[in-house]
Amino acid sequence: MRRRYAAIVIRARWPIIVAWIAAAVASALWLPGVDEAGGGSLGALVPTRSEAIEAERRSAEHFRFPVLSRVAIVQRDPGGLPGAVKLRTLDRAADVNLGRLPQFSRVLGAFPIVGEGGASEFLRDPGTTALTYLLLDPDLGTGTQTGIARRFVRESFGPAGAVAGVTGTVPAHAAQAQTIKDHLPLVELATVLLVGLAVAIHFRALVAPLLTLVSVGISYVVAIGVVSGIGRDAGLSVPKEVEPVMVVLLFGILTDYALFFLTRFRRRLAEGEEPRSAAEGTIADLIGIVAAAGLAVMGGCASLLVAQLSFFQVFGPGVAVSIGIGLLVALTFLPAALAALGRRTFWPTRPGEGVNPLAAEERAEGARPVRSRSVRLAARRPLVVVIGCTLVLLACASGLRHLEVGQTLIRGLPADAEPRQAYHQAARGFTPGVLSPTLLLVEGPRLGGRRAALAQVQRRVEDVPGVALVVGPRQQRFNREFGVVLSREGTAARMLVFLDSDPLGARAIHTLERLRREAGGFLAAQAVTGRASLAGDTAVSAEIVAGTREDLGRIAPIALIVVGLVLVVFLRALVAPLYLLAASALALAAALGITVYVFQGLLDHGELTYYVPFVSSVLLLSLGSDYNVFLAGRVWEEAKRRPIREAVAVGGSRAASAITVAGIVLALSFALLALVPLRPFRELAFVMFVGLILDAFFVRTLLVPALLALVGRRSSWPGPPLGTPEGGVDGG
Repeated sequence: MRRRYAAIVIRARWPIIVAWIAAAVASALWLPGVDEAGGGSLGALVPTRSEAIEAERRSAEHFRFPVLSRVAIVQRDPGGLPGAVKLRTLDRAADVNLGRLPQFSRVLGAFPIVGEGGASEFLRDPGTTALTYLLLDPDLGTGTQTGIARRFVRESFGPAGAVAGVTGTVPAHAAQAQTIKDHLPLVELATVLLVGLAVAIHFRALVAPLLTLVSVGISYVVAIGVVSGIGRDAGLSVPKEVEPVMVVLLFGILTDYALFFLTRFRRRLAEGEEPRSAAEGTIADLIGIVAAAGLAVMGGCASLLVAQLSFFQVFGPGVAVSIGIGLLVALTFLPAALAALGRRTFWPTRPGEGVNPLAAEERAEGARPVRSRSVRLAARRPLVVVIGCTLVLLACASGLRHLEVGQTLIRGLPADAEPRQAYHQAARGFTPGVLSPTLLLVEGPRLGGRRAALAQVQRRVEDVPGVALVVGPRQQRFNREFGVVLSREGTAARMLVFLDSDPLGARAIHTLERLRREAGGFLAAQAVTGRASLAGDTAVSAEIVAGTREDLGRIAPIALIVVGLVLVVFLRALVAPLYLLAASALALAAALGITVYVFQGLLDHGELTYYVPFVSSVLLLSLGSDYNVFLAGRVWEEAKRRPIREAVAVGGSRAASAITVAGIVLALSFALLALVPLRPFRELAFVMFVGLILDAFFVRTLLVPALLALVGRRSSWPGPPLGTPEGGVDGG
């Protein structure tokens, strides 16, 4: 079947090439981009059936108007805000609330805080800072809301208003999307240069890197159009974070597959085969390996479809579709182009015509035997190598004990981003939690007559560590008349809880989780009948983090099962897939542990962005299958005619070079995500780089060969024993 498929691709090489080029042109002209598919929606970050959002909705129903805002204007003067500025701030808020500004009809309300006096935990620098919460129509996009807030600033305060900027989760999300859009061309250019140089240096050729880049370009253009088109037609918001990851993933994976095809094609040409026969043989040799590797990565990423957050539900399948398109290009366009170009693929050298790259490659391997020696060491001393590698990886993985995760939406922006600068200015004048207070909603019968008991509940909330200030029944003596703290019907009460840390960070989430656990007890202690609910950005972030943890516990086994099934089918064995997956999981844990030590320890970031461990886990488990398939496939091939340890030494040594080069290219491709000056991307770039380097240089050249040699012929169970029964390592 492989031979028949290869023959079909070779005969149809020109129609295949033309069809893919036409598909890329059509995708660029007629299919949407990520922006047109709703990228940048804040709703993609909110869990389905969010209790925090539901509590916020019920609060608005009880009290006729909301008090939570996700857009805030910060004014600050370290020398003290002039009285005229403070008065103007109060007047403009009153104008909005009284409907005197028809040009700002989409602004539903404004609530100012002018820091003059109060608890020192809340007001850090009295008289220097003012903050105005704007309530905007939630149906508007993040960019539109941010634009309205900035226009309000220009028309209301001007240069004399000491405005530090517009901040909040909505402006931060808009700034994040714009940052990705601004830096994506740089990521694309850097990745093109990386791939081109890596392939050109490895093959000492000029046409081979161009062919690789054309293959990647076709995959990328078609994939962006297809993913965005599906998202638009299905009414799904395609996260802006998808596009940079798609760039580096497609470049890295297509380069891996191109390296495998080009290396085997050059070897066959150097052995004297004609180009058409060499191309056909290359396809037949590699179609199974490449297809299995690609399907494993696709399946692992597609497992995100069962996540709770729509962000992951779109992110995972979107990446899986992109990989699927790249796989089709690798299995059709790339070999068709090899057959069409022939020896010109490696111009200015021409393998098989007086120049023998195979011999040069073997001489180079003999001159640089480090990787071969490591594989052969693993084959000769498997138990020692397995124990040593496992201990090293476990030591690295120990960092996971200290893992903290949070939402770094604002603090993860570039230092010069307006929402981040305004947040820091607000945190100097007030507690950092002023940016997004938490709403504590109490619902129950006859609360109107329990004002004193509710005031005691408020005092208990104020005593919770991490709480800076609570505004509630104690401050609003006439609340029943105005319906601010107690609803007019007397069936609900609300308090605003200001935390003493970044309201989206891990510390604030821990404070909120403690408050959630103890709130019911506070009510019971005062004999208040009712239920307590929490709303606000901290509550939503806590749900996101909790949901992500639950998703990881549910999706990681699914991803392992999917990748494992591909390995089982490809190897026709049950034993080898088990320890291959265990090795990948151990490498993943080590990479995450190192990332924790670097970012939380060395750089003192406090936490990792909540989705970085999640996404990197799925990607590293899936991508590790590429090298598992390629390495195990070579060992299985050698084991047909050699004893198992000899097959490990010879097959592993021959695969080591391709795996190392492919691993370096893929690792550097992900490292280029750090060019996007957002903290989540730099965390993801680091963990992916470390994980892929560990995989290529440590796991696939030491641990996996040692495991193959240690388990030996039983690796292929329940199939026939692997390898011939006699012999030893012969040095290849």
